[in-house]
Amino acid sequence: MNENLFASFIAPTILGLPAAVLIILFPPLLIPTSKYLINNRLITTQQWLIKLTSKQMMAMHNTKGRTWSLMLVSLIIFIATTNLLGLLPHSFTPTTQLSMNLAMAIPLWAGAVIMGFRSKIKNALAHFLPQSTPTPLIPMLVIIETISLLIQPMALAVRLTANITAGHLLMHLIGSATLAMSTINLPSTLIIFTILILLTILEIAVALIQAYVFTLLVSLYLHDNT
Repeated sequence: MNENLFASFIAPTILGLPAAVLIILFPPLLIPTSKYLINNRLITTQQWLIKLTSKQMMAMHNTKGRTWSLMLVSLIIFIATTNLLGLLPHSFTPTTQLSMNLAMAIPLWAGAVIMGFRSKIKNALAHFLPQSTPTPLIPMLVIIETISLLIQPMALAVRLTANITAGHLLMHLIGSATLAMSTINLPSTLIIFTILILLTILEIAVALIQAYVFTLLVSLYLHDNT
């Protein structure tokens, strides 16, 4: 039971070679593009959603921060499509791997922090020491603020990993319970199956929300440093 429970989180291999890279490169192929002057409804809706998301995230940024708009929009599309594809049966979700989420969070966080130290070094250093701090508390507060700054990418990655992993585990457990009850009690099976459908709808919403939250937090870190 335990092996089956966590089998979907094991990185797949093809002929002994890791297939995670191919899986990560697959979601961009699903984004439709148009070669015509007049777009169809799908592409029009897609462009409208991208413009809406970009406008909402970039509204608080200055000119320097808005140079990250393409990267942030690409990030939210990638995470959202990856999370949604992971809900398909017998599929692998790369965002359940903490290593991959750290690989996304650390460079983006580091880029925002380095930009802040280059452009507004006084404001960046001022965050380590709140105004009117008593002198005896200065060393402790500097240490605390430094730790809180360094833990930001870890918090980003752990939040995304935990939410996606918990949803997949819960769906697996309820799905196994539905299958086990199907030969014992039909009314109970229908109730559990209804719960499974509702949970699947919830997980679709969670997949989109977590992509938005991850990108929004990166955008807030960027805003604090530009």
